[in-house]
Amino acid sequence: MTAVTFSSRSAYTSGQRSTHQIPTISSPHPRHNLLTTDPNSNSLRDYSNSSATNPPMTNGASTNMPSRLGTGGPIYAARDPELANGRPRTATEERETVDLDRRPLTAPGNKHNISLAIPPDDSDHDKPGRRLISKPPLLRSKSEHIVKREDGDQADEEVHEWGARHGFEDHYQSEDIISQLANNWYMYYTEKRHETTGQPESPNYAIEDWRMRDRLKTVSAALAVCLNIGVEPPDQLKTNPGAKLEAWQDPFVPPAAKALEQIGKSLQAQYENISLRTRYKQYLDPSVEETKRFCQSLRRNAKDERVLLHYNGHGVPKPTASGEIWVFNKTFTQYIPISLYDLQHWLQAPTIFVWDCSEAGNILNNYHRFVEKHEEEEDAAAAADPNYEKTKYRSYLHLAACAVKENLPTNPRLPADLFTACLTTPIEMALWFFVLQNPLKTSISPERAKKLPGRLQERRTPLGELNWIFTAITDTIAWTSLPRKLFRKFFRQDLMVAALFRNFILAQRIMMVYGCHPQSYPELPDTHQHPLWESWDLAVDLALAQLPMMERKENEGIEYEYQSSSFFAEQLTAFEVYLARGDAMQQKPPEQLPVVLQVLLSQQHRVRALILLGKFLDLGPWAVHLALSIGIFPYVLKLLQSAAAELKPVMVFIWTRVLAVDVSCQPDLIKDSGYNYFSSILNPSEVLAVVDSDMHKAMCAFVLSMLCKGYRPGQAVCNQSPIMTFCLAHLRNQDNVLLRQWACLCISQLWQDLPEAKWRGIRENAPMKLSSLTKDHACEVRAAVIHAMTTFLGIPDLTDEVARIEESIAWTLLDMANDGSPLVRKELLVFISHFVLRYENKFIVAAYEQLVEEKEYLLFPPTDDGLEHKMGLHYARPDNRNPDGTIRAAAQGLSSNTVFAACWKHILVLNVDPHPEVQRDATIVVDYVHNALLSSSAGFQAQNLMDEIQRRARRSRGHKKQPSTSRNGLKTSTSEITPPEPSPGLLKRTASLLFQLPSMWAGDSTNSSPLPSPGLVRNLSQRNRLTLDWATPPEQIDQANAPANYNTADEPVSGKFKERQLDQAPTLPLPSTFLDWSIEYFREPQMHPSEAEEPGSTEYNERLWRRARNENILRETQPQKQHAGSHRWNNQLCIMNNGAQPAKMTFHQYEDHLAVADDGNTVYIWDWKKQARLNRFSNGNPDGSKISDMTFINEDDTAFLMTGSSDGVLRVYRNYDSPKKTELASAWRALTHMVPSNVNSGMVFDWQQVTGNVLVAGDVRVIRVWAAAHETCIMDIPARSGSCVTSLTSDQMTGNIFVAGFGDGAVRVFDTRLRPQESMVKKWKDDSDRQWIRNVHMQRGGQRELLSASRNGKVKLWDIRMDSPLRVIQATRDTLRTASTHEHLPVFSVGTSAHTVKVFNFDGRELSRMEPYSSFLQQNRGAPISATAFHPHRMILGCAARGDQHINLFTCANQKPEGSLDSL
Repeated sequence: MTAVTFSSRSAYTSGQRSTHQIPTISSPHPRHNLLTTDPNSNSLRDYSNSSATNPPMTNGASTNMPSRLGTGGPIYAARDPELANGRPRTATEERETVDLDRRPLTAPGNKHNISLAIPPDDSDHDKPGRRLISKPPLLRSKSEHIVKREDGDQADEEVHEWGARHGFEDHYQSEDIISQLANNWYMYYTEKRHETTGQPESPNYAIEDWRMRDRLKTVSAALAVCLNIGVEPPDQLKTNPGAKLEAWQDPFVPPAAKALEQIGKSLQAQYENISLRTRYKQYLDPSVEETKRFCQSLRRNAKDERVLLHYNGHGVPKPTASGEIWVFNKTFTQYIPISLYDLQHWLQAPTIFVWDCSEAGNILNNYHRFVEKHEEEEDAAAAADPNYEKTKYRSYLHLAACAVKENLPTNPRLPADLFTACLTTPIEMALWFFVLQNPLKTSISPERAKKLPGRLQERRTPLGELNWIFTAITDTIAWTSLPRKLFRKFFRQDLMVAALFRNFILAQRIMMVYGCHPQSYPELPDTHQHPLWESWDLAVDLALAQLPMMERKENEGIEYEYQSSSFFAEQLTAFEVYLARGDAMQQKPPEQLPVVLQVLLSQQHRVRALILLGKFLDLGPWAVHLALSIGIFPYVLKLLQSAAAELKPVMVFIWTRVLAVDVSCQPDLIKDSGYNYFSSILNPSEVLAVVDSDMHKAMCAFVLSMLCKGYRPGQAVCNQSPIMTFCLAHLRNQDNVLLRQWACLCISQLWQDLPEAKWRGIRENAPMKLSSLTKDHACEVRAAVIHAMTTFLGIPDLTDEVARIEESIAWTLLDMANDGSPLVRKELLVFISHFVLRYENKFIVAAYEQLVEEKEYLLFPPTDDGLEHKMGLHYARPDNRNPDGTIRAAAQGLSSNTVFAACWKHILVLNVDPHPEVQRDATIVVDYVHNALLSSSAGFQAQNLMDEIQRRARRSRGHKKQPSTSRNGLKTSTSEITPPEPSPGLLKRTASLLFQLPSMWAGDSTNSSPLPSPGLVRNLSQRNRLTLDWATPPEQIDQANAPANYNTADEPVSGKFKERQLDQAPTLPLPSTFLDWSIEYFREPQMHPSEAEEPGSTEYNERLWRRARNENILRETQPQKQHAGSHRWNNQLCIMNNGAQPAKMTFHQYEDHLAVADDGNTVYIWDWKKQARLNRFSNGNPDGSKISDMTFINEDDTAFLMTGSSDGVLRVYRNYDSPKKTELASAWRALTHMVPSNVNSGMVFDWQQVTGNVLVAGDVRVIRVWAAAHETCIMDIPARSGSCVTSLTSDQMTGNIFVAGFGDGAVRVFDTRLRPQESMVKKWKDDSDRQWIRNVHMQRGGQRELLSASRNGKVKLWDIRMDSPLRVIQATRDTLRTASTHEHLPVFSVGTSAHTVKVFNFDGRELSRMEPYSSFLQQNRGAPISATAFHPHRMILGCAARGDQHINLFTCANQKPEGSLDSL
């Protein structure tokens, strides 16, 4: 059920001006914020169930109807949902007063700026919980009940004031009913389960490996410093003054002997600030031999890990173009070249090089060439010697100070090792550079700036904060500039590499100012002009601006508190803007994600950052992958050790999103007992400081389910904790559907294939506790219960106790075969398939004995002695029965009255299920068992039984039955009658191999429609009975004269339906997709409005247009009452050739759609205005049955078509007007114990849009109430009659009152608010007028008149407060065949057996008499009328005659037909 809320000028009242309502948004699974701990927070919507008004529904999406937008645009209030008793509350249960004072006077539609006076109790009812959101509302169309002209004065003059029957005037005066109708409206059969039937989407994302499993560490480093202080190399041009600082040390400060050593120590200290875990060794002015030795030692100690070689070549010649670097001889008298080829041989790989020397680009140019040469030699050696072990020369990384033919800067204000300073002391170098480049005059020197107070590791100090900001900025620059794979390799694999490459980005920026272009391998893009450098400059500027005061504080002791940077707060705001704008919807990666990662380190901003991160992850799997690839996982894993209460809600949400996308995190949850974080929150006694605590517990259950899913260590640790106990306790939670669903699924994953957990479940009485939810209002919960029971089966040690428990579970679940949800029935078949596989031999016996029963049924058909029900599950010939009708003990089979026999019969029923996916799965189970039976020792006898049953069934199908005679002695007809078969045709759609493959069956039966199974017919309680003691309806004669055609069009199937591959042998168990389908909920955005809710979107605009269209139709048609009740209706509008006999027809309220059903199973959709047929499809009801009734649902928006057929099945179709897109949204057997006969009404139903209930009745003893939102039968109301129900109608404004007409002429009124046994509040029955009630109808508008029409031509007007009719109109002396009442206008029509349609007003005056058109070839002017229908709003009457294919439309308009259509 999808909630759509409206606000409009709905005038439900008689004589009242239409009022404006503030629309309230209600959503099944609302799209709220799951993260905030403040219920009044405006930054995020609360994902809560705290309000007492809205009816949530699992896995649904809220849909808002557009309003007509004014200049200023109205505002709407978001209302939090509530789960009443764990189910969506129907509209009749909701009674919330509406806060009208909060609507702006200038809002669209407030005429003359009149404000409404509302009592204080009503207006202030729910103000505290409201939050205003600046989004235009989607409003409900004007009421179809009583809608007035907008100009009140003019309306008073032109339109007569119509009263209301039955005391319903109170409805129009009731504020709660008016506000209910004005503001809330629900769409049904639009949830995800109706589109997918539990089939998960194929993932549209690839799970990337974000963990960097080939992770390397830089374990050793050699710092080679070749300075030879005091001696200039021959090819280096030094300026005077020139750059001289090395590692921030002056080499020319005496004593000179200590200078080199001091530089080495300082350089090592700088590297240690980057990575303390790396082992460093200084090599100061090394010789060739020393270089070779330390290189080989470096590789030997590092083994397969990465080593670092830092080379400072300021005191030796530049690298050569042929690929050589320089060191010294032992006596420092010569410069000795070392080939890169040799260096590679000594260091091997993996390696990282830092080249701080002029013309360093020569090294990069030659390095790759030498590596390739080495590899060629290795390949040759390996080819010569198979045992040769190759040496690795890849991978390697290079950072070089400058390109080819570039010299290092010699600016005296810069350090000589500028590149090294950037790489190892980035903050000091950045401060130094900022002061040098600052165009403003300042007293701060580079030396002062470099001494900014603080420590790098302490983020609360100025220096530490700058370092923190620098890390975030360089990470972000890399994130936005590099391919994802390179980013992870450089910035997430190794601390040393990440720091050097991060600082290299700074080196690019600084050195380019001085004419150098730092090089790297792999090559990094140029980032020196990235816009984020401006943010860095601002942060540095703000820090240095406070430097004088900080110096005074240190020197003079004055009071001063450092003002922290607002960088992170501003970046979080930017991230928030990103999430609120279109970039997020377009899946454009956010620039701020690395910043969010850094902010998680700060306690000050952590909660806000986590909330925003949660909102980002909520965007979908693509966002989760981005966050994981940037390295968010270690942070959220570490935070599981935090005890901070404010983090719990958001941490639960984040982990839910992560595990929904990537379940590989299971081992991480076990490590350090991270799962206890969620287990403790799941504890029922744990109270979270959020308004939606139950929702977070549901997410905890999901997280723990994912921990157990297919992961034995996870199951083991969860089984050792009280998680199962917690989940069993949550089964009693009536407030949150998702919590009950995931508590069941968590149990199912906990004990799947884990006997210890199953025994624990037995000790805790888990099966019994789970069985209490088989009647749960939420379909998903019922399916989850079945899933948990399915995984419970299979304890290896099959003891008597285990068998007893498993059989009791099967007995409990069998009743769910009649569930209204295909999702539940599919999951039940999965359970049954496991059960069949576990007790295969017993099912073979049950199947064999079922065949024996079928043969008995054919040889000894039942007699109508009233004792057949005494036999229970089974059937036996009369010789084998006791006098009281029960089966003798000696005649009972091995499976008699066992769960296996009952289960097998339910499988056979599901074998003809109206939903194609359920029916397909059931045939697999049936075929598997029959295959096993034919392969068993009883296979030969079974084959003979099958052959004989098939022969006899074929013979009985061809037998013609004689016309029946009613008990009062009146013949129904003197001609031969063929009544509908007592529906073995229910087996029509079975695709079972049993009935298709000739190899299995003797004979020539390869028909795709299997022959009937009489035993199954009896199991469905479909048996012949004598005609009842009232006059037979004449349709039976019609069917005999004109046999219907079946399956003449394609039958729509469900959206995800896939045909069974009949060439593949059936295998069990059936796979369940329910868990994977349920997981998808947490991959879908929950905190973001759907496309249909976004103003400006296509769907939103379409709804806006539909709303305006609906209002226009209502406005145009309301003033027609007087005209329609006093003028002729014989103006023919058009004639349409349907191509088949029209038997039922119904008009859409707003679209120009007319649905027509023939007397078989085909539905035709017409555009009556264009006189064009839009679609034609088969309804799928079996031969011998017919479509009893049709109605459009969800008409205010995108309508669906609901059909009911005489076999007791209701079907709902979406896209019914599109030939290629028509799909079955749902189908179920609403009446399970139909009693076919020669005089039957089949099935009649009445849809209540206001409550979402469908009333179903017919040849049964009850009137059944099905709730569309729950897809369950919520009430069985005794019909209190021995005859069948022939017609149903109800009060469409509140849904409380409904009226039933009966075959014996009685009319009964029921009130659903009373207990079922007491719900009949009025009975009208005239024993002198025991005539079949052809139609009862209560208007939804107008005066709300209630009419009944019986087949003897009498039409009676009733008031439910009166004991006798208000008026009796003898509409015809012929047999009355059809009767229709207009929903708003004071007219009704009757169709007679004399080919005449008459229109009367409610005073009994005949307005018109028409004869529908008959084709030239078919001049049967005496053919009876087969169907009539009024348009719900317009003055249009449709009718059709028996034996003719034409649909005739008449109107009350004065114009000629062409003018009428043009005006419409």
